[in-house]
Amino acid sequence: MRTLALAFESQAAIMVTDAQQVILRVNAAFSRLTGYSADEAIGRTPRLLNSGRQSSSFYRDLWASLGADGRWEGEVWNRRRSGEIFPEWLTISAVGHATGAVTHYVATFADISQLKQAQEEAVRLASCDALTGLPNRRLLLERLAGAMADASRHGQYGAALMFDLDRFQTINDACGNEMGDRLLKAAAERAARWAGAGRMLARLGGDKFVLLLEDLGATSEEAGRRAEEAAESLRQHLAAAYGMEGGGSLLCTASIGLILFHQQSKGSEPLLKQLDMALIRAKEAGRNSIRFFDEAMRREMDQRAQLESGLRRALADNELRLFVQPQVDPARRLIGAECLLRWQPPGGAMILPGEFIPLAEETGLIVPIGEWVLDQACACLSRWATSPVMGRLDLSVNVSVRQFRQPDFVQKVEAALARHGADPHRLKLELTESLLLDNVEEVVGKMQDLIKLGVRFSLDDFGTGYASLAYLKRYPFEQLKVDRSFISDLGSDRGDAAIVGAILAMGHALRLNVVAEGVEEGGQLSFLVEHGCRYFQGYLFGRPMSFSAFEELAPLEHSGRFPAVSPSVSSSAG
Repeated sequence: MRTLALAFESQAAIMVTDAQQVILRVNAAFSRLTGYSADEAIGRTPRLLNSGRQSSSFYRDLWASLGADGRWEGEVWNRRRSGEIFPEWLTISAVGHATGAVTHYVATFADISQLKQAQEEAVRLASCDALTGLPNRRLLLERLAGAMADASRHGQYGAALMFDLDRFQTINDACGNEMGDRLLKAAAERAARWAGAGRMLARLGGDKFVLLLEDLGATSEEAGRRAEEAAESLRQHLAAAYGMEGGGSLLCTASIGLILFHQQSKGSEPLLKQLDMALIRAKEAGRNSIRFFDEAMRREMDQRAQLESGLRRALADNELRLFVQPQVDPARRLIGAECLLRWQPPGGAMILPGEFIPLAEETGLIVPIGEWVLDQACACLSRWATSPVMGRLDLSVNVSVRQFRQPDFVQKVEAALARHGADPHRLKLELTESLLLDNVEEVVGKMQDLIKLGVRFSLDDFGTGYASLAYLKRYPFEQLKVDRSFISDLGSDRGDAAIVGAILAMGHALRLNVVAEGVEEGGQLSFLVEHGCRYFQGYLFGRPMSFSAFEELAPLEHSGRFPAVSPSVSSSAG
């Protein structure tokens, strides 16, 4: 009884009711959290906490689930005695006797306000450019995909304009970064005023911006004319002198690339690539000019078709190569490695995954490629198991959305493990945030099936997509990886530092291991260690290398620190 009494007075709020939901007992944490004393709560029902934010259908579903399963948990909004509304994570369990009749309900809950604030701040910082306040690339891609879908649905053309400031780097070098930042902010504000509230203006990075124009007309001729008129007006607007603080002015023109999109448009990323090519042509034309993406540029895009043809041959002809990159703890003790794919055409230069993986995803080749990678990884784990040093290492494998969606994915993983006799507890599958957006039950089911085998999961590239607190609570991840794009500018970008700090705080609160990718400098490592990051991956500890090179170097970890790997170990590493 003393043990039960101590457990009852835990940090989590606890409320016990009878079968009619009349409150019988609450603990001290309940009173601290809600403001209601035990005397005020006992004898009443949980409706005294009702915030009014949940609908009647929400409660119907809750009680239906509780009746069927004897348990329910989820996020709700409740009201304190003071009237303040707060979010909480609530778990309700039904208690019954041998006859099966419910005698009591036990509810435990905790305030998740800080977690939600950290999540919202991370989302805000991840979707906005820290310097200008404009939407960043991630938000642009989302909006551009929507604009292209609308154009196709309504039979209207739209256009995208990409512009940058001519000779900006020269100005930045001559006048300093502070002056360069002022110029970027001034140009962004000027372009935003010109665009107005109804148009999407985003900063891609550096001095490069993208503007979306929608509903330009039902024909390419009309849309092209209107887009070019808008581009010319914007070009002149940006070319006016910029007044600088402290007096004086600065002249800086802009070059603009243009592309129309309609029902033939295939995706946001390919369109941005074509748009970037148009901007390059505007620069080559002498700057302060405008160029459309045209057929000549399209011919260059035909090289992509050749790449696809070569990729189809690569798997059949054994041209793919698997590399690994070490993962370490703060003391540089080796804890595992991540598999990284390379393509070695006969007689050609090594091709990095960024050049062919998107194409493999689009064509479906990613499925057989992913199965090959998984098989190679299991074979490696089996080989490592015989070594006292290698046998304790984890091996991470990236799994594409398309591969995971295959109906027999779980069976394929199980078969690969069995084929090589590999330890499933040493295999870690890395999934991306885009997988979490739909088919929740299917995804969770597959993950749970694999966890039963011993396989573990990591959420890759966290912060670049749509993952939220709800996702992280629902999916059985044990680890999340902070994307390298946030790590690269930790020392100079306060926005990235804030994002990384928020992600680390969220990970710790949810008891997830956090791995920082792309760590290349001591200053980055110091920041991450200071903020509680436990695992690291990047050039500071080792470049991607062949399995044989890794297996030669790993035993040296017993000397105290995993040795830094020189570029000569893998000159092709990305």
